Amino acid sequence: MPRKLLLPYKSVFSHFGAPRGLHDSLAMNAARSGYRVFSANSTAACTELAKRITERLGAELGKSVVYQETNGETRVEIKESVRGQDIFIIQTIPRDVNTAVMELLIMAYALKTSCARNIIGVIPYFPYSKQSKMRKRGSIVCKLLASMLTKAGLTHIITMDLHQKEIQGFFSFPVDNLRASPFLLQYIQEEIPDYRNAVIVAKSPDAAKRAQSYAERLRLGLAVIHGEAQCTEQDMDDGRHSPPMVKNATVHPGLELPLMMAKEKPPITVVGDVGGRIAIIVDDIIDDVESFVAAAEILKERGAYKIFVMATHGLLSAEAPRLIEESSIDEVVVTNTVPHEVQKLQCPKIKTVDISLILSEAIRRIHNGESMAYLFRNITVDD
Repeated sequence: MPRKLLLPYKSVFSHFGAPRGLHDSLAMNAARSGYRVFSANSTAACTELAKRITERLGAELGKSVVYQETNGETRVEIKESVRGQDIFIIQTIPRDVNTAVMELLIMAYALKTSCARNIIGVIPYFPYSKQSKMRKRGSIVCKLLASMLTKAGLTHIITMDLHQKEIQGFFSFPVDNLRASPFLLQYIQEEIPDYRNAVIVAKSPDAAKRAQSYAERLRLGLAVIHGEAQCTEQDMDDGRHSPPMVKNATVHPGLELPLMMAKEKPPITVVGDVGGRIAIIVDDIIDDVESFVAAAEILKERGAYKIFVMATHGLLSAEAPRLIEESSIDEVVVTNTVPHEVQKLQCPKIKTVDISLILSEAIRRIHNGESMAYLFRNITVDD
């Protein structure tokens, strides 16, 4: 008979766990045999999340070797039998995105040809999610990646806070889009003194729905920064600016279109009162931080005495740590969906919330055929 592994309860749960109740679910349920958890990443920094997840599951990482050959090609070797089993591939995305994508594709294909029953990708930050809309003479790269993952053999994906919820429609198999908001809300309640005197801020109107959801859950006020000087995705969404203008082109009189007026951003204004308050800017991704730094300066001018930035995915590219350290931002809180230990060494203002608990519970529920509804309790599409 297959041996059952009881999930550990003590010591492995971090301080910033998650919504209360998941602990009991993890402790009370035993995972069936017949599944393996692999890490598709070749860098040690990116396997940290995989180790946390397997510790919570009471399992060991599957035996595999992932490395880059001298000519730059990726090679994956599976060192144990996976025939007829559920395989979960954990892949965190470092700065070298394209290498990570190839590692995931090649490992999935290797498991498929090794007769794994189901291959589930655990991809907390889904790469190329910013390229999910049509731009002028461009392409929807996220759709291309979805097709590649399907062809490689994946049958299910677990991810977190997709940049656009519509990305789920690119896949022909199930996609569980988990939310980090319960962890971040818990951090606000437990780690920000006098958070009742805070106001939730959207740094642009595009982020207003997310900010409104946070404000309603915490029973706090809401502010929106309008007129921020930034290039929005809506400017070039659908490619209707093409074809390019041709000089001396003859146009049929019946096809003359009305002339559209050019957009002009209004002066930067803050809709909402932030004077004498703690300002908490919320978003899904922190990559280039110039817009967050500019928003913090505006909030400081309007009287906010402390400024926090909270997001799920801390990409923190280029000079982000230095810019944060030199800015008016007091603290940046992100989850460990993306490795950022180097950035934390450069900037002590960066704090991390562990979300391995919800990922391990999702793995357990999927393997045992249990409902995922509990993980989405009180979760709305705007979170």
